[in-house]
Amino acid sequence: MKFIGIIPARYASSRFPGKPLAKIGELTMIERVYRQASKELDDVVVATDDSRIFDAVTAFGGKAVMTSDSHRSGTDRCREAYANLGSTADVIINIQGDEPFIAPEQIASLKECFNDTSVTIATLARRFDPSKGFEALFDPNTPKVVIDDDSNAIYFSRSIIPYVRNYPWQEWLDHATFHTHVGLYAYRATTLDEITGLPQSSLELAESLEQLRWVQNGYKIRVAITDRPTIGIDTPEDLQAAIDYLKTLDNENA
Repeated sequence: MKFIGIIPARYASSRFPGKPLAKIGELTMIERVYRQASKELDDVVVATDDSRIFDAVTAFGGKAVMTSDSHRSGTDRCREAYANLGSTADVIINIQGDEPFIAPEQIASLKECFNDTSVTIATLARRFDPSKGFEALFDPNTPKVVIDDDSNAIYFSRSIIPYVRNYPWQEWLDHATFHTHVGLYAYRATTLDEITGLPQSSLELAESLEQLRWVQNGYKIRVAITDRPTIGIDTPEDLQAAIDYLKTLDNENA
């Protein structure tokens, strides 16, 4: 089975314009993502709508492809990039361009999901660490997911799910296992064609989570569990957290 990793990266961002080109140590964020993905995948491409990102990627020896500036989501951008490249990969892995510390083994976990021929879409989730406290779990910017006994997603939400009845919320972390969603996706090529042709769904619009469009239309999403931490960067404050984390890694490796 052939895999391709596509990293959607746009320059415009309401909270952090130019985010892919922000420096974390000596490297830009997009280069760090590219390097991490290339440790697990032979074929990695940045899909962008901005020539500055395109030029930066090709300058460090990476592969990039230009795409439209009108896409609503990274999934849509991945679909155009796959088509523009003329790729024959069986599975497309959508790697977030703002996850500079994505681990190769996390990508490998997604790949392994497709050993099951019934799997058409896969994603990652992380067991929530109770030591972070209830307020961290409550954060609507951290989507949650509940998973069935076959490791398929039942639902994604910005609210806390499941609701733990008969206990005050201060005790919920003691009585249930919660999973937070890691926004890394993989799709079979035919499925990517199908889901990008779907109109936005009511659940997607309510929660602003595109994966709910697929769930609402009957697609199963296999969920692989990872315990590795990642740092998603949405704001300049997040960037500073990533810089601090890199210093910690450098000190550990010194």
